[in-house]
Amino acid sequence: MIAPSIVKTSAEVEDLGTSAVSWAAILAGGAAAAAISLILLAFGAGVGFSAVSPWSSGSSATGFNIATGLYFIVMAMVASSIGGYLAGRLRTRWRGVHTREVFFRDTAHGLLAWAFATLLSAGLLGSAASAAVGGGTAAVARVAGQSYGVLNGTVDTMLRRDPASTHDDGSMVAARNEVAQIFAGALQRSGDFTSPDRLYLAQVVAARTGISQSEAEQRVSAAIDQAKAAVDKARRAAAQLALWLTASLLVGAFSASLAAIEGGGLRDGTWKYQV
Repeated sequence: MIAPSIVKTSAEVEDLGTSAVSWAAILAGGAAAAAISLILLAFGAGVGFSAVSPWSSGSSATGFNIATGLYFIVMAMVASSIGGYLAGRLRTRWRGVHTREVFFRDTAHGLLAWAFATLLSAGLLGSAASAAVGGGTAAVARVAGQSYGVLNGTVDTMLRRDPASTHDDGSMVAARNEVAQIFAGALQRSGDFTSPDRLYLAQVVAARTGISQSEAEQRVSAAIDQAKAAVDKARRAAAQLALWLTASLLVGAFSASLAAIEGGGLRDGTWKYQV
């Protein structure tokens, strides 16, 4: 009995000499997607979609956050679709490869183009993107207690004196900075203001404003409640922003893969919706 010989067809031999990954097409599609993302990001910053304000309240703030998240999704969909389409349309044509294998490879090309665009945007374009949306994102970080600069409003309200008083010993700036540092340290400890801190703050307020100790304690308590509310709102806004960004990344990955399938089909002339 003669064992059957394994004979490779010319198509299979040709397929063995062709790489399954067209890195040039992937890099081109990823670079295009990253550039378009930056353009759309700058446009969104111009029209106000990238601003995140923890000080807003009411239904308008919720609606604005949703509009911002929807814009991130649309931005990812548009940029990723263009990048994935280019990756599929510019890739090398695979001859003698099964249709399902071509489908898989085109999907992988779109996904790799999206991944490259994401890494490129996070790395090389990070500074430009931060400059475009830095206003809103930095505000969230500062209010959360990472910097006491944005606490100036609360500190000024707490140390506000009688306008008719003209006494100024020149140490008000130092007192404001000290009070702001105490607030920032407490907010970094999840809003834990110790009793000595509260007492000291009340003494500083009483000394700087001329009000009684009991009134100073009430003013300090009100300022602490206001600061805690602002921090909680900022943290909720940051969490919502992170969820919207996650959704936009997933939508971008899907859009890039789907667009790469269309681009590859048009490249091979097999796209069924081709006119």
